[in-house]
Amino acid sequence: MSIITLTTDFGEADHYIACMKGVILQHAPTVRIVDVTHVIQPHDVVHCAFVLRQVFDYFPEGTIHVAVVDPGVGTARRLLAVRYDGQTVLAPDNGLVSLVHRDFVMEELRVIQNTRLFHQEVSATFHGRDILAPVAGDLAQGMSLDNVGPIISQLEILNLERPTPLPNGGIEGQVLYVDHFGNLISNISQADVEAAAPGNTHLFNVHVGPLRVGPLRATYAAVAPGEIVAVIGSTGMVEVAINQGNAADQLRATPGNVIALH
Repeated sequence: MSIITLTTDFGEADHYIACMKGVILQHAPTVRIVDVTHVIQPHDVVHCAFVLRQVFDYFPEGTIHVAVVDPGVGTARRLLAVRYDGQTVLAPDNGLVSLVHRDFVMEELRVIQNTRLFHQEVSATFHGRDILAPVAGDLAQGMSLDNVGPIISQLEILNLERPTPLPNGGIEGQVLYVDHFGNLISNISQADVEAAAPGNTHLFNVHVGPLRVGPLRATYAAVAPGEIVAVIGSTGMVEVAINQGNAADQLRATPGNVIALH
C-alpha cells in the first residue's frame, strides 16, 4: 500500500485538507494518507522545511510527501517533483525542500507541467488540491515520475545561516525552530558541537543571547521543574528548554535569536 504524507499551513478549521484528501482518493482509493501537520505557521517556509526534514528519515522507500506552504500560489513559481533516496517530495519551488536537499541524495528533479494530470479546472489559489493532490494520487498508483514534466537542474534553496566558529573555540548559531512545547531548537547539530571541541563538549556552556543556560545535559529532567536546560534533542540539534515549561514564552525568544556554546 502506497503512503502519501501531507504537511501544510492550511489549519484544521476549514475544508482545504478534506478537499485534498478527496482528490487523492479519487485517483488512489487504497492509498494510506498520513497527516504530518496542518498547523505550520502561515506562510512560514522555514517551519515547513524543518518539519519535512524531521519526518523524512522515518518513512519507507516509495513514500510521497506533499508539502504545501505556498505564499506564491498562482504566480510564475514552479511546482516540483523531487526524488531523494527513493522517496518523492511534491512541493512549490520556494525552498521547502532545502533541509531534505542538504541531507539526502537527490536522484531526480522535475518540474510539474503535465496539465493532463491536473484537475479539470485549476484554481489560481489552490494548487494543493488541483495539481499536487492528483499528481500524488497518480504516482501512488504507480505512474512513473517521468510523466509529471521535464527534468530540470536547479531549485530554490533557502539561505539559512550556518553555525560559525568563535575565536575562543566555541560555536555560535541561532534558533531555527520553536516546537509545540516552546523548546528553542537551534541550527547547531551534535556533529557541529563535537567538531568544535572533540572529546570536551562537556566543557561548553550554552547561552541564549546574554543568558547563560549551563552545560549540555542528557535529559530535560536533569534540572528541576521550571528550570532552564540545554540538551541535544531528538532532532540531533542543540535545543534550550524549560523543564515542564515553555522556554520561548519565558525567554521571549523567537527564530533568529542567538544561541552560542562557549
